[in-house]
Order: sequence, then structure tokens, then C-alpha cells
Amino acid sequence: MNQTASITELVQRAIDGDQHAWNGIVDRYIPLVMSVVRTYRMTEKDGEDVSQTVWLRLVENLERIREPKALPAWIIRTTKNEALRVHRQRARAIPVDPVDNSPLHALPDTTEIDADLLRNELNQALRDGLADLSSEHRGLLLLLVADPPVTYEAISRELGMAIGSIGPTRARCLDKLRGTPAIQALLAADSGARDKGGVRRVSAAMGSH
Repeated sequence: MNQTASITELVQRAIDGDQHAWNGIVDRYIPLVMSVVRTYRMTEKDGEDVSQTVWLRLVENLERIREPKALPAWIIRTTKNEALRVHRQRARAIPVDPVDNSPLHALPDTTEIDADLLRNELNQALRDGLADLSSEHRGLLLLLVADPPVTYEAISRELGMAIGSIGPTRARCLDKLRGTPAIQALLAADSGARDKGGVRRVSAAMGSH
């Protein structure tokens, strides 16, 4: 399966019964599912159960997803809901501390989890957005955010680009990235204040100043 295939293409082909397209969706987003699962500090078995349930829900709802480019957000939300359901089930059998009668294994802090989920959603949107760019633009942006940092001189040699053109080209690349379906879906996920915050997060994540 072509890793640069758009999610819209993959979803439509999967709906039409293309098993390779379905496998492509799973391969692309299973790291996202598992990153959400890890924020809930679940056992390996519970994490596998959550993952399997998420893919089952996606099979059941694939044709109902109106906007395929919003699929990462759907996956995050479904994984979160299923992880919470499993946690609540386990909570019914959790032993209590005999000293203060509090649960020995309380539910994780949802504030911290929500912050992790926002980071996961942004990272997935960036991966999908970068996949929609040309190889030249994608290569430049990845070099600009490399860790450890790569100097402009090294980038110039690597890409055969004049040092003076790196900054302006970066700005154009970021504009194209913000216009990709994945990033637009992220920004549109919640209208209002989050839109401006989303733009700042995208710019910061890609090293824009």
C-alpha cells in the first residue's frame, strides 16, 4: 500500500471492499491508537482489547464517516471512550486502601490525558499533512525540525538550495502544510478559540517563528 495515499482515497477504497486499503488505514493509524492507550497506563491485554474494539467500531462506522480527513480525531475520540469504559469496568473490582478507603488504582488524571491527546492529534495531523506535500517541501520541513538541529549550511548542501532561499521557502512550505486536508480538519475540529491555537501549534511544531 502506498504510504502517501490520501486518507480520503484509502477510506473510499476500503468502503468498496479493498482489503489492502483497509490494511493501509490500520497501518497508518495503529500508532495513534496505541499512543492514546499508553496515556491511560493500561495493561497490555487491556490495551489490545481497546485497540481491537476501535477497529471493530471503525469497520461498523466507516461508511458513516462524512469527512475522511477527520478520521484521526474520530480514532482518538473512540479510543479514549473505549479506554475509559475499560477503566470503569476495572474500577468496580479495584481494591481499596484500608487506611483511607480510597481506590488503590484511581482513574488517571483527565487533564493530563487531554493534553496528551491534543499532542497525539497534532502529531498525526502533521504526519498526514506532510504526506500530502511534495518530497522537496517535506524534506525541507523535516530537516528544519531535525533533532539535533541541522544548520542552514548543511541543509543547503543536502537539498542543493541557496541559504538565502531557505527561510522564504520554509514559509511557503508551512502555508502549504496548513492548507492540507489533515491540518484543515484539525483546525476545524472545534470552531472558535482553538482555531488560532491550532495554527500556533502547527507553526511551533514545524519550527515557524
